[in-house]
Formats: sequence, C-alpha cells, structure tokens
Amino acid sequence: MKLLRVGTAGAETPALLDAEGVLRDLSGVVPDIDGALLADDAALGRIRAAADAGELPVLDATGLRVGPPLARIGKIVCIGLNYHDHARETGAEPPAEPVIFFKAADTVVGPYDTVLVPRKSTKTDWEVELAVVIGRTARYLESAEEALAYVAGYAVAHDVSEREFQIERGGTWDKGKNCETFNPLGPWLVTADEVPDPQRLALKLWVNGELKQDGTTAEQIFPVAEVVRYVSQFMTLYPGDVINTGTPAGVALGQPEPKPFLRAGDVVELEIEGLGRQRQEFKDA
Repeated sequence: MKLLRVGTAGAETPALLDAEGVLRDLSGVVPDIDGALLADDAALGRIRAAADAGELPVLDATGLRVGPPLARIGKIVCIGLNYHDHARETGAEPPAEPVIFFKAADTVVGPYDTVLVPRKSTKTDWEVELAVVIGRTARYLESAEEALAYVAGYAVAHDVSEREFQIERGGTWDKGKNCETFNPLGPWLVTADEVPDPQRLALKLWVNGELKQDGTTAEQIFPVAEVVRYVSQFMTLYPGDVINTGTPAGVALGQPEPKPFLRAGDVVELEIEGLGRQRQEFKDA
C-alpha cells in the first residue's frame, strides 16, 4: 500500500494512493498514519479490505498539500557514510561499523514544502536517502535476516545538511543536521510488501534540473537489514521510528571547488524507485 497524509500542516488526514493512482480518504477507517497504526495488524487489514472492496471515498487532489506520511515520529536515527561511492567522493575511509547520528523529529516537513537555508549558512547541501520506517518494537535483534520483519515500510527522505555547522564547528554532526525543515519526508509510506528487495532501489536527485545524484542502494556498505539489526543493539526501536540509511555519491561536499552549495531560490527534486518524488524550493530562514 501507498499511505500518505494530506492537508494543512498540523491538521493532515490519512489517505491512500490506490493502484490506479487515485487518492482515497482513509479518515473513516483509521485516525492517522503513525506508529500505533503500523503496529496494529488488524487496522492495516481493515485498510486493505476497504481498498480491495472499493469502499474508500475519492479525494480531490487539486491544490491539496501532501504532508509527511508519518505522524508522531519517535526518533530519526541516521546512518552516515553508508555508500561506498559517497565515502570515496568525500575522501573518507569506509567505516568498520555504522556511523550513527540523530535528527530531531521536528525537522520533518512534507515532500513539497519549502526548505529554509539557515541564517549564516554558506554550505547547505543535499542528500537523497532511503528512509526505513519501523513497525514492531525491536531490541537486540540477533540476525539481519530477522530484522526486515520489523520494517513497516519505506519512504523518500531528504537529509538536508549544513556542512560548516556539521564539520567545522566542533562536536558531533548534529549541529549541521537539525536545522528547521531539514528532513522532507514522503510523499508516501510504501508498505514493506511492495518493496521485496530494499537493496535494489535507484535513487536520484536534481538541483535546478541538473542531475546530481544517480545511485543505487546496492552500493550501501551496511544493507538495510544489517542497519536495523545493528541499531537495535544500542537502542530500542519502536513503531513509528525512522532510520535514514545514508546517501550515494553526488553531494555538493564531494564536488570540486567552488562547491555548488544550495542558496535561496534553488529547487531540488529527488526520487527513489517505487517510493515517489519530492520537490522543494529553498528560501532564506
């Protein structure tokens, strides 16, 4: 299923995009798309049954904002330097273990919302990423093979980053990752049954119409299943938590000087095979 949330910011309602590309209203079946829903097999079954029976009302998508496809996110765990080609372009050694950092849940915005360039920023960068959404409580998972059973679905994430804040201002990466609007998510939460192999997905990103990133999740150093298993050794993952699994080569940081960092007026578009497409205009904060 392709689940999404539509409406004004803070007042989104649940919806489904059916197999014909028609937007359907889920508000009569479930109150929202969140961790509680993803952990409730019966509620997910009701959605499937109503969709299969043709019982869901059609929504007019004209002028309707698409919000993040997941409400009340618990935490966003991020994996750094998780693509062989991205590590090469930044001159970094591939990590021996996954690099973990966090983004605050309040960085999440919709896939077409404005992204704000922070004040005093000169190095705002782009990163298309596969987001993994957790559907079952996971702690101390023993194998990568079992880990995928804890995944509810997948989404497109834009891990917007400010490289000076991240790298040159001391401390951890978090200062360059948690600026306002720095995690557009969606448009859809695609349930795991529609993504049979998360290591065979193409990722692309354009800046002002120019292709910048053209990668595949096959390049991940630590595959999705291993990432979920590994993270569960250090923290409990709950339904509605999100893991951003890293970005392929092609970010501004890896370009020759002068590096083409983002400025107000730039337009970024990004997509992952089968998971939808985002578009953001950048403006000054």
